[in-house]
Amino acid sequence: MNPTPNLTPDLTLSELEAEATRKKAAFGGDAHIVCDNLVRIYKTEGVEVVALQGLDLVVDKGELIAVVGASGSGKSTLLNILSGLDVPTAGLARVAGMDLLSMTAKDRLRYRRSVVGFIWQQTARNLLPYLNARENVELPMKLAGRARGQRASELLDMLGVGDCAGRRIPEMSGGEQQRVAIAVALANEPQLILADEPTGELDSETSGQVFDALRTANRELGVTVVIVTHDPLVSEQVDRTVGIRDGRTSSETLRREGAEGEIVAEEYAVLDRVGRLQLPRDFMNALNMERRVRLELESDHIGVWPAREEPSDEQ
Repeated sequence: MNPTPNLTPDLTLSELEAEATRKKAAFGGDAHIVCDNLVRIYKTEGVEVVALQGLDLVVDKGELIAVVGASGSGKSTLLNILSGLDVPTAGLARVAGMDLLSMTAKDRLRYRRSVVGFIWQQTARNLLPYLNARENVELPMKLAGRARGQRASELLDMLGVGDCAGRRIPEMSGGEQQRVAIAVALANEPQLILADEPTGELDSETSGQVFDALRTANRELGVTVVIVTHDPLVSEQVDRTVGIRDGRTSSETLRREGAEGEIVAEEYAVLDRVGRLQLPRDFMNALNMERRVRLELESDHIGVWPAREEPSDEQ
């Protein structure tokens, strides 16, 4: 009788290296965040709602990016998936090499405690009002069995709210509360910070202070930061702004420093893996583009024109 074959043989070193190369060559390679054809469908009272319909996104480790889009475009759904609070319906979502679709409930809890930090728009969801600022920052460390009072103080000092350490939440301003919330999100040394409209309830000056705190965390701790925002003060100060429309990534605005120190912003339409792109609605309306367009391949670009008008049947 033949022995049962080994269906999962050990790979040789060369085979392991080849497999690693293959994975790196795949979409997103070894980027910190990779979403490939990401789909999320909800069922509400028997009706299916497609919140994400094939979204692609790549974020490198240590980036600070803003995600913008109209209400219902899928921004918050994306953040909920990346935070481990929601599970995709289909596609790929990977953070720090971890597949968010195949996680067990136990893995997901560990992921939310140690890999990712989350900041809500409403401070009541970020902080416990009966604890002071230092105790709020210490709490996630205690829950993870790694309480370090010194780290709590260091984080509060780094974010400019060290003087709030002994104050309870109602004794702080909205901007101070959000900076303490950032310290809470950083408590367990996460690799990724997600912020959902963190400046949505603040004035422009206070918004600037909160964004400066996020930028400090990004630069001094090397943590990747993804901010969902409607605040132009925030979206215009990051190196990359990703636009989402109808559940897909539609555009990216890249900012760089020009020759004379000025900030130069360039907006690009995003081309997905099968060649789809979303033309800006302003462009489509200006040229009355509907249903179909004409394309022409040139030596260094592709031309896009409105469809020719159909000849009239009237004589």
